[in-house]
Amino acid sequence: MNRSDPDTPHADTPIPHRAEPDWLAVGRLPITGSDEPLVPMSLAPPPIKVFPAYARMGIPGAIDECYVREGVYRRLLAVARALPEGLSLLVLDGWRPWRVQQYLFETLQATIQANHPGLDDQELLVRTREFVAQPSTEPTAPSPHLTGGAVDVTLCDADGLPLDMGTLFDEAVPASHADALEAELEEGDRRHQARKNRRLLYHAMHAQGFTNLPSEWWHYDLGDQLWAHYGGHASVPYGPAELDTIENRWRRQL
Repeated sequence: MNRSDPDTPHADTPIPHRAEPDWLAVGRLPITGSDEPLVPMSLAPPPIKVFPAYARMGIPGAIDECYVREGVYRRLLAVARALPEGLSLLVLDGWRPWRVQQYLFETLQATIQANHPGLDDQELLVRTREFVAQPSTEPTAPSPHLTGGAVDVTLCDADGLPLDMGTLFDEAVPASHADALEAELEEGDRRHQARKNRRLLYHAMHAQGFTNLPSEWWHYDLGDQLWAHYGGHASVPYGPAELDTIENRWRRQL
């Protein structure tokens, strides 16, 4: 994309419809493994901005940084550099501690159950998984955000303010599905601009090899099992990852 042209063709290209993931099939994709480290997105130069949303919300166990695998870091930089002039890529979350994944899953599940007490266990699981993956540190089937390959992003303007995407980040409603705004809108509807913003983000990320989780306009994957599922890859480089703590370093050295 030309950074000098704010009205790129991608803003007029609809987001294609994708079915929700078959989580059993996703979990069967083989993980080959990778020694790529987790790196902090705060190292990135403009036009990347970082706002670790869960830490700022005070969620238990959340860290005040957005870590991703090195390969994801470099692709995100390429996305940001290809955006139209005046726009930045805003990173909201990357690698997630298991405790945070568990908290998000359990609180959303409890909220859904309270509002829909008639759901059976399977229906409740499906509704919860629509917006939060089931917590798992299994080496063969980890939650996407535990691999460092999943990232939550949006776009922001030159002042750092997020663009209108039609719904908020992590808003667990049908309108948060990536293609939800592709239906016919009334003339003058403010969602026309939100739809353009979603399209711009989607196609900019897709151009660098990322795939999108259909139920979340903000969630993208690279190198994890969801990426392989939607990208048609036979195997996956990124399995579960851990931060390189001083204890881990000493353990390796000694």
